[in-house]
Amino acid sequence: MEIGKRNKLKVVREKEYGYFLSSGKIATKDVLIPKSNIVEKRDISIGDIMDVFIYRDSQGRLVATEKNTKAEVGQIAILKVTDNTDIGSFVDIGLERDVLVPFSEKKYMIFEEESYPFYLYVDKSDRLAATTDIDMYLLREHELKVGDICQGYVYGFQTNMTAKVCILPNIEGIILRDEYYTSIKEGDFLDNLRVIKIYEDGRVGLSARSERKEEMDELQTKIYNYMLGNEGYMRFNDKSNPEDLRIVFGTSKKNFKRTLGFMMKNNIIYQEEDGCYLK
Repeated sequence: MEIGKRNKLKVVREKEYGYFLSSGKIATKDVLIPKSNIVEKRDISIGDIMDVFIYRDSQGRLVATEKNTKAEVGQIAILKVTDNTDIGSFVDIGLERDVLVPFSEKKYMIFEEESYPFYLYVDKSDRLAATTDIDMYLLREHELKVGDICQGYVYGFQTNMTAKVCILPNIEGIILRDEYYTSIKEGDFLDNLRVIKIYEDGRVGLSARSERKEEMDELQTKIYNYMLGNEGYMRFNDKSNPEDLRIVFGTSKKNFKRTLGFMMKNNIIYQEEDGCYLK
């Protein structure tokens, strides 16, 4: 009988409030399935086999349910945070009792009513628990290919600021620093991620940037609006500091210079030593 997973157990006796189930092993205690945890109301007889999920209730007793849960032990799932308390946070896995995320298992700040990727496990007290520390449990075997679009959650950063991403539902991905220009943090959900590389070890290289033409069109609009709001002038030109460009326009210097060149060629702006001006 495995806690936190579905088990096929035999009905061995009936009580007014439910049925006791057995795995057939001598050393294993029978487990109760309350009638409220039986999904489909039907006639149940001694000897029937029931497919149930096993967990512990608030008093530490083993309980069975036919209800489908959002995660099982050994799986990563996107779960909603229901409460932040003095002993940790709680997440909803579809049972009447939420699962604890101990303080030591929260690797970044999580907020009530928000969803994040968690790994479900059984703790030392034999109870279900969850963690945001999912790194070692993500898969590197997948069917993603270059050009695919996917979604995922940021769950950490490498020392070089490469973002680590859980690609839905449970695939390991990374975004190099040059492939995202907006500020992102642990717990952020990212949509429209492009697969740009599959590494030899199976990890998926991602970009949070748009395709080049879309990005240039968007950047051109940002530059134009910036200058309109500043009396037709901006202090930036093709010699500007890359980090300043990243902060103000959310782009690389390479893309900024390329867009400036396009705008000058089309007589939209002209460039001087102190910056650029609208024509």
